[in-house]
Amino acid sequence: MNLRYYLLRRLLLLIPLLIGLTLLTFTVSRILPGDPVGLAAGPQSTPEIRERLRVQFGLDQPLPVQYISYIAGLFSGDWGQSLYSRRFVADDLRVYFPATLELTLFAILIASGLGIPAGIISAIYRDKLPDQVVRVIALFFVSFPAFWLAMIFQSILGVSLGWFPIGKRYDVLLAPPATITGLFTVDALLRLDFSAFGIALRHLFTPALVLSFGALASVTRITRAAVLEALDKDYVRMERAIGIPYRVILTKYVLRSAFIAIITVLALEFGWLMAGAVLVETIFDYPGLGLYAVESSLRLDFEPIMGITVLYGIVFSLVNIATDIAYGIIDPRIRYG
Repeated sequence: MNLRYYLLRRLLLLIPLLIGLTLLTFTVSRILPGDPVGLAAGPQSTPEIRERLRVQFGLDQPLPVQYISYIAGLFSGDWGQSLYSRRFVADDLRVYFPATLELTLFAILIASGLGIPAGIISAIYRDKLPDQVVRVIALFFVSFPAFWLAMIFQSILGVSLGWFPIGKRYDVLLAPPATITGLFTVDALLRLDFSAFGIALRHLFTPALVLSFGALASVTRITRAAVLEALDKDYVRMERAIGIPYRVILTKYVLRSAFIAIITVLALEFGWLMAGAVLVETIFDYPGLGLYAVESSLRLDFEPIMGITVLYGIVFSLVNIATDIAYGIIDPRIRYG
């Protein structure tokens, strides 16, 4: 199948997926106990004020009418309005999503930059000392909870050594780089502002490092397994038998075969990291979607929660589509069907 038609079909399939996702989150948000209007209005509010808020936000309408209005708003760019802050959810997502995206991308970069070489070394020295060391380290990282590691790294790197800040996304006394992409490190580089880049990177490093540990262990294990499987292929044994240099075999044949599995685990870990950023962002007071979701949940502010859920669904679907396309680039034998 032509790539253009494959992309069109996959993008069209996003529509029923998002409708099902919005229907699920809308239903859950309406059946949960609690009075979000009462929380937003405050404890001193009168019944008249609360009723006025319900009318203002359309909560006095029947549920089917509310859902249809919400869907119509999504397709027109209106993702609802926060009951608590009165800000439009779409505006908040434009602020918080780049922060979480930057954190997740940097965590994936750390996980792949360390995990792929570690997995290759572990496979090459199978059952020898380097292999045992890598496997123990991977087991160590995957065994400890993220909140414990976050507090340890805050104490050591932030408080004791003073190398990195213990929270926030940028120095509170300074203005962040002017927005181009919303990613502070990228925006600073695009403007050749290396001072701002250094500040943003120092704030980003510790939470991204903590977030990457779980993915680092998975990437290491999958890389090791994929390289070992490729090394056992008959054509690899034949190439070694005829004297082709081992480095050439490893880089030209083995790694190319193994990268299908590696890309798959990276795509899966991207989704897990973006969802798992909630805990890391809360501990580091990092202003991303995770912290935004926690604060909205505590206030029973359903519109932001629904917006975050829909955005996550879109991002995960696009990542899966990009992964499928990458398969065809790495292995031309794969056809889009």
